[in-house]
Amino acid sequence: MAIVTDLEPLQVGLMFWTGGDLGFEAAPGEIVESVRSLGVSCGQIGVHGDADLSEPSARSWRSALERGGLRVVTAFTGFHGESYASIPICAQTVGYVPRASREERERRTYAVSDFARELAIPGLATHIGCLPHDPADSDYVAVLELVRRVCDRCAENGQTFALETGQEPAPALLEFLRAVDRPNLGINFDPANMILYGSGEPLEALDDLKDHILTVHCKDGTWPETPGEWGSETPLGEGDVGMQEYVAALKGIGYSGPLTIEREIVGREQREDIRRAIALLNGLRA
Repeated sequence: MAIVTDLEPLQVGLMFWTGGDLGFEAAPGEIVESVRSLGVSCGQIGVHGDADLSEPSARSWRSALERGGLRVVTAFTGFHGESYASIPICAQTVGYVPRASREERERRTYAVSDFARELAIPGLATHIGCLPHDPADSDYVAVLELVRRVCDRCAENGQTFALETGQEPAPALLEFLRAVDRPNLGINFDPANMILYGSGEPLEALDDLKDHILTVHCKDGTWPETPGEWGSETPLGEGDVGMQEYVAALKGIGYSGPLTIEREIVGREQREDIRRAIALLNGLRA
């Protein structure tokens, strides 16, 4: 399973944002120009929780992407009120699991799907949240049913829907995928998230989930020093993922989609780290 594109196999791309905490506030053309200046021509766009999804905004973004020659394969949905300050806070605020915001976030997801359709983006993705361990839990069931509805809306828009890895061990995520039972549902595999959340060895998880991988992130990090706390994100190649082994494993399972760099800091250091990551991945993909 993969998003079908006309990109080169394992083409290096970048995760960038419409604005918000992990991006910068600017017109679409300026953001696209900033991405292209790093030397990439594909990637994923993060749509932050307060992003303008109106028709004029969609037209502006589509025009900017076309003018800039930037191919976007996935729109990542972020939600207002999410916080990754700690793993417990993440569990309370992220995705569809929090009851108080669930209905609003479902509507927002549909709006992002429609926005992505106008930008000719073939895939949608998000963190669905920290699922309860018990599949019989009412919140688990509610999120499962919600994801089915999201998949159906994405199918109407000609899109896949990908779940970001990390918040559950691979076997639990695999069980959820099978329970949802939608042909356009898959995974955006992030190896560093498995480490940062302490949820499993990345390459083992990759093998478990290989039949469901639509897209991937290239991100690095180190294991938590204390169970239940965050690990630390690092520049690509300086953490515990093992980028050479990771790219080799992707080739081994037949993945040929983009290698999308994600570096979750902002400013000059981020751009310097991204440039080094591009050079590293171009060497490894050869």
